[in-house]
Amino acid sequence: MKLYRAKVPTIASEIIATLVRDGDIDVPHEMFEEAEKDLIAIMDEFMRRDAEFRDSIKDHMADAGLAYSEFGRVRSKLAEELNHPLNNDVERFLARQFTENMMISRFVDEVFEEDRVIYKKILEIIASHHVDEEGIREEAKDKVKNVTEGTVDYEIAMQKAVKEVKKRRGLL
Repeated sequence: MKLYRAKVPTIASEIIATLVRDGDIDVPHEMFEEAEKDLIAIMDEFMRRDAEFRDSIKDHMADAGLAYSEFGRVRSKLAEELNHPLNNDVERFLARQFTENMMISRFVDEVFEEDRVIYKKILEIIASHHVDEEGIREEAKDKVKNVTEGTVDYEIAMQKAVKEVKKRRGLL
């Protein structure tokens, strides 16, 4: 799962609203925004760490003189070494962080439900905000049919087209 900055406030709001509505947690109305900000801060920190992680992959590859085709292998290896979540592990990582936060947050007055129940609900909410990256790429590919694949011009056109599709979908 890729986490988009544009989705962060929506995810945080939906989690707090759902857990309060279902009676899993008690958050005073005047503290809703602060409780949401706690979750936003967790997601912001994850995105910051993820950007650092991607930079470290690029640095490692440059230092080792590796081709871009090795990116996936190097990414997996470094993720394991640094204990950095990838793919579906991102959803589980964030759900664990949010669940733990509910237990210690000064903006959550009471937690009425078991951790595993809260975790499962949070995981479902995060998963509902999953973005179909392959669909975005396919839509972008349709926009650059007139450029020869495998060229520098193609890569530039694809990056631009992907950005346009993400903007139109409200992800950027």
